[in-house]
Amino acid sequence: MGQVILVRHGQASWGAADYDVLSPLGETQATAVGRALKDVQPTVVVHGEMKRQADTARLAVEAAGWAIGTTTDPRWNEFDSLDVLSQCPAPFAGDDPTAQEFQQWFELATSRWVSGGSGTYSETWVDFAARAMAGLEALAHSGTAVVFSSGGPISAVASALLSGGGAVYERMTPVVVNASISKVILGRRGTTLVSFNEHSHLQTGDLLTYR
Repeated sequence: MGQVILVRHGQASWGAADYDVLSPLGETQATAVGRALKDVQPTVVVHGEMKRQADTARLAVEAAGWAIGTTTDPRWNEFDSLDVLSQCPAPFAGDDPTAQEFQQWFELATSRWVSGGSGTYSETWVDFAARAMAGLEALAHSGTAVVFSSGGPISAVASALLSGGGAVYERMTPVVVNASISKVILGRRGTTLVSFNEHSHLQTGDLLTYR
């Protein structure tokens, strides 16, 4: 029996010129999740190509004290949110939305993408979900794998394992906490989601964030 532990990256840099950089809080979250996983003995550590994923992995590995290198797998990359947003009219005026306005736009655009609405996307929802599951299936015989990814791929895997499809995915993604932990078991009964979005290690010190 094997297991795959899915970790969302720490908080990125909302509003900065380069979003794909961990904020100071995101770095603290990455260290916290590493400490929470210190008793795990991974046989492989994987992350996507995004800097926020790779840096979360690096800080967590250091905090956990694991003497293991990391492997990059682009199947764990987040979907292209800029592409998805570009094909949905913004429901607000101006170019400087509040966090609440942006979240409303993001969820509207994502829902349109997931439902197969009009637009020519660089990657369809169906292809994205299949990509995430392919990343999971590649670890079927890896013993204990720890994967540092993003809310999208983690929710896509979780919704697929629950046979929930796009509708469940849309309910999961907004609630995935930065540096949260989900766990998948691969055994004789197949592939099973046994926990999702666990974040008790973030309950103290104001470490709980969603974006």
